[in-house]
Amino acid sequence: MSSSNVNHLSQPCIYERKSRFMKWLSKIFKSGAGSSRGVSTGEEQPQFIGDENMVWRAPFRSLDDRPRANKEKEELDRAIALSLTEDLKRPNGYRWRTETDDDLARSLRDSFNSAPYPSYTPREYYPRGYRTCAGCKREIGYGNYLGCMGSFFHPECFRCHACGYPITEHEFSLSGRDTYHKSCFKELTHPKCEVCHQFIPTNGVGLIEYRCHPFWSQKYCPSHEHDYTSRCCSCERLESVNTRYYSLGDGRSLCLECMESAIMDTGDCQPLYHAIRDYYEGMNMRIDQQIPMLLVERQALNEAIEGEKHGFHHMPETRGLCLSEEQTVTSILKRPRMERRGLVGIRTQPQKLIRRCEVTAILVLYGLPRLLTGAILAHELMHGWLRLNDYRNLRPEVEEGICQVLSHMWLESEVMPTSRNNIPSSSTASTSSSSSTWSYGPSTSSYGPSTPASSTSSSSKKGGKSSVENKLGEFFMHQIAHDASPAYGGGYRSAMAAVNKYGLRRTLDHIRYTGTFPE
Repeated sequence: MSSSNVNHLSQPCIYERKSRFMKWLSKIFKSGAGSSRGVSTGEEQPQFIGDENMVWRAPFRSLDDRPRANKEKEELDRAIALSLTEDLKRPNGYRWRTETDDDLARSLRDSFNSAPYPSYTPREYYPRGYRTCAGCKREIGYGNYLGCMGSFFHPECFRCHACGYPITEHEFSLSGRDTYHKSCFKELTHPKCEVCHQFIPTNGVGLIEYRCHPFWSQKYCPSHEHDYTSRCCSCERLESVNTRYYSLGDGRSLCLECMESAIMDTGDCQPLYHAIRDYYEGMNMRIDQQIPMLLVERQALNEAIEGEKHGFHHMPETRGLCLSEEQTVTSILKRPRMERRGLVGIRTQPQKLIRRCEVTAILVLYGLPRLLTGAILAHELMHGWLRLNDYRNLRPEVEEGICQVLSHMWLESEVMPTSRNNIPSSSTASTSSSSSTWSYGPSTSSYGPSTPASSTSSSSKKGGKSSVENKLGEFFMHQIAHDASPAYGGGYRSAMAAVNKYGLRRTLDHIRYTGTFPE
């Protein structure tokens, strides 16, 4: 140790302030490292310890059987004691023991007093096969498996909720807890055009844009409004690629559902026409004059409109007309035959209409379903009733509005005969649960229902209307109620509000004297 002191003093500039205690520590750890690298040849190899110029032989393996931790603790205590003795022998100016040495000694002592190895908590043991498949509810066992949404699956059990086939792609769609192929999910959620049956394309900003009919909810691509796709002239639905519409030969097309109850010639329409006259008689609004009724083609109706001097007509399509002037009109005499290319064999006949009263005739487009034809007849007969009963110079919204009310009432009696008590239809007499609300008559006593002598609708003869025909009737009522035109739509809503509040008779009386609806 004297040589070491000499080195410290003779070379104070490079002395690293190593005390006797630190040297002992270096000796301990270096010797431990050397012993762990044992030599297989059995020959003792020299080892250099610390920064001293001394050669030490690697220590032989101790024969002491005490635990290594106890032996290292004793060596540490001995090193600390020797270091303290050395410091006491030095002059005051050469005591190199510092607070750092004390702190290091305490930390080392604590580390040796603690457990020789860090604490180890064994993880929970899971035997292979403990995972349960969320699909088949069996243990997965050995082999591949998938993990998704906190569950495990056999690869063949991870299936699409729509098609039932396994999902093998790297990407899939998720809705709630249900998994889907991306293609299957698109089939379920991306809207398809009900005309071309293709996915509705996105617009310029990446949004799905489509048109939807307000009643039928038929979704279709916006392009079909301009690509000459056929539209039914009755129910307004577009023709799809897997259906076929019938052409009526005058620019109109008719779907199969509307064709089922279409009225094609004047003779077929006569029972319906007389049934609606009976409907008016049941409300004490009898029409005594025999007004001719003709079914005509589109061109003949347009020509009659041109020849009429007065009257408001619903554009762009007029389906009926109450004539007041004498004209020659071409009517449908014989119904056409349905063939693959459309309707053929239609026979027409010119007919001279002579004015014998304020109303010359009632014209209706041919080829429309029975309920739509009846609604048009009810509307035009109301025009005739107003003229025959001296209702003059009415504004369009008043006259057309009250005519639409009668059309809607007749449809309601046909489509929902049990929605009101005693509603007059083609075979009954009253139009409302309160007969005083709907029936019209010259005195208070006429508010009660009156039954016509004979009244039988064509649908009654056929055993009632089908659900398809009833749905068409609901659509025609929807058309009347939601018409956007000021005269037909706005007039109907004002007239219906007055009738609901004051009844039909008081409303008609108010119109006669003031030309307006009661407020």
